[in-house]
Amino acid sequence: MSSSNKQLRITLVRSPIGYEKTQKATVRALGLGKLNSSVTKPDNAPVRGMINKISHLVVVEEVEA
Repeated sequence: MSSSNKQLRITLVRSPIGYEKTQKATVRALGLGKLNSSVTKPDNAPVRGMINKISHLVVVEEVEA
C-alpha cells in the first residue's frame, strides 16, 4: 500500500474544541497546534489510523519525499 518515499501532508482545518479528549490528544500527537498548521509524516499504518480518527478535522495530501 505505501512505499518508503511517500509522505503525507496533514493540515488542521477545523478546531478540535468540542470533540472528545482522545481526538484532541490525537491532533496534538500529530504535532498540529493552531488552525491551518501543517505537518509532514510518513505514510504508514499508525499515522493513517490517527488520521482516520480525526478525518473530520484535517485535510491530507500525498507528497513525494
